[in-house]
Amino acid sequence: MKRKINTINELLVDHFGIPPRSKKVPDPVDLLIATILSQNTNDKNSYRAFNNLKEKYKNWEDVAHLNRSSIEKLIKVAGLGKQKSAAIKNLLSRLLKSDGKISLNHIKKLNDEEILDELTSYNGIGIKTASCVLLFSLDRNVCPVDTHVHRTLNRIGLVNTSSPEKTYYSLNGNLPTKAAHQFHTNLIRLGREICKAQKTGCSICPLQKKCTCADKNLEKVTGSKESRFMLLDSIK
Repeated sequence: MKRKINTINELLVDHFGIPPRSKKVPDPVDLLIATILSQNTNDKNSYRAFNNLKEKYKNWEDVAHLNRSSIEKLIKVAGLGKQKSAAIKNLLSRLLKSDGKISLNHIKKLNDEEILDELTSYNGIGIKTASCVLLFSLDRNVCPVDTHVHRTLNRIGLVNTSSPEKTYYSLNGNLPTKAAHQFHTNLIRLGREICKAQKTGCSICPLQKKCTCADKNLEKVTGSKESRFMLLDSIK
């Protein structure tokens, strides 16, 4: 599988380029909250919701002392307000209660599996959200799997899995060294711009010859709308 991933990654880089990333990795708590906000919405709305919290309050301790409904109002633009505000409130309250401060710096010393176990112990945080912390905040060679990554890798034929979590475990452990960030980011662009859920643009897909999908849409496509803004590379 590692050889196939490497080939796919090279083709994606040839098409989309090497995706830029922040020179300074974001704080794990910042990244975790941003990822919670990103669920089932677009990156721009998630970013607005994140900034609503960061600009109004000087630290996460202040946010932890808010009631859930106040958090919900601030993050309304990101959708799923009750669900996301409950996850954020639970995370911040638990950290403050257990450590007397809000920090996840201790996880930097843990291995990947230990970090996943700890982060997923919080209500509202699953494998995808926790693995984003591994990649974007801790610079681990881990590829998070969202709906775009799951859909595209199954269509291509790299995996045959029934859920993003199963795709995550099939994929990780087989990644070429230092390939995770570009592989993850370019797969998301592929899923947003070309290999869409409803109508694919197979005629302009850089993976067309490697893809095993039997139902290709080879209608002529003149171009695709670029989705260059990536939330988790914009958190500082």
